[in-house]
Amino acid sequence: MVDYTDLEPFATPRQREYITAIKEHGSNRKAASALGVHHSAVSRSMDSLKKKAARQGYSPNHDMTHPAPDGFHLKGASTLYKDGEPVLQWVKTNIDRERQEELFVAFAQELADDVRGKGHIAPAPKSTEADLLTLYPLGDPHIGMYSWCEETGQDFDLDIATADLTKAVARLVESSPKSKIGLILNLGDFWHSDNQDNRTARSGNSLDVDTRWAKVLRAGKDALISCIDRAQEKHEKVIVKNLIGNHDDHSSQFLSLMLDSYYHDNDRVVIDTSPARFWYHQFGCVLFGATHGDTVKHTALPEIMAADVPELWGDTEYRYWHTGHVHHDASKEFRGCMWESHRTLAGKDAWHTEQGYRSGQSLKAITYHKDYGEEERHTVDIKHVRPR
Repeated sequence: MVDYTDLEPFATPRQREYITAIKEHGSNRKAASALGVHHSAVSRSMDSLKKKAARQGYSPNHDMTHPAPDGFHLKGASTLYKDGEPVLQWVKTNIDRERQEELFVAFAQELADDVRGKGHIAPAPKSTEADLLTLYPLGDPHIGMYSWCEETGQDFDLDIATADLTKAVARLVESSPKSKIGLILNLGDFWHSDNQDNRTARSGNSLDVDTRWAKVLRAGKDALISCIDRAQEKHEKVIVKNLIGNHDDHSSQFLSLMLDSYYHDNDRVVIDTSPARFWYHQFGCVLFGATHGDTVKHTALPEIMAADVPELWGDTEYRYWHTGHVHHDASKEFRGCMWESHRTLAGKDAWHTEQGYRSGQSLKAITYHKDYGEEERHTVDIKHVRPR
């Protein structure tokens, strides 16, 4: 049995729990069985812990003179000595992008293992209309964004964001027809920040963020689960797709992995975990395409759809693109395809306020017939869920 005692200072609370179980039961596999998780989860977590400790200066002979924070490379160190003994040390580090990627994956895997199969299985509705699908496009929720009323004209924070989203979806589910399929389409930027640096990964822009990143992740995850559970009370089958946005390149992906694990034993909830930037779904004679909207102009979307899925294009008559990113409603009919951009429920941060953005805030539900395309739609304005 491997002795992980020396690695405990580097361990997360979950990893310490694994170490305790390994000591008690004698092996990774027996520890996993006692904790009710798959043995591979414990092995992966311990391997990750070893790498983490090594990156921070640990070696089996306890040579730990220059530890670096997890997620950083050791760049250099200076030590102050007095009477031949070290009394103070300055450690210089660089961001370790590869390690931070590993941390994202490890966090997602631990979260997924912890919730595997624990998703609520609601009683199926007594009757649904097999020819209908209701789409719930979530336009850029930006969970975790902070906005101060005196600066932007409207308060917005973590509690407001999650309350607005769950209330709006519940209202839309209530007003929509009993479609057999409910499709929750998160159009990207579900979270405002992708890490605790509170900057966008691609451009490095500073972000106005409310509270701690881990707290934001938990609250956003709980809010989306609430929306999914409400939808499965109305629809026989619920499909969930989380698109990658420019604010949440990584966290959008492990949100899908966590939800897929959470609803593992629920065959009425389908979580699409594909990391593809362009997503397609066929429903009878209807074809949906979706992308966040930050990587390509909307005028190119019809050609992209035809090139990506020519068989589906040829097999359908009604084709629809849905995007987010720009935070306002817009639509255009192209040859053979409709495009629509969706508003957000989120308020404006300081930068968008200064730039003059003034779009409305609302959420929609759009119902489609498998043979005739769009049949009806419902809209919930921000005033419905948050009276002013």
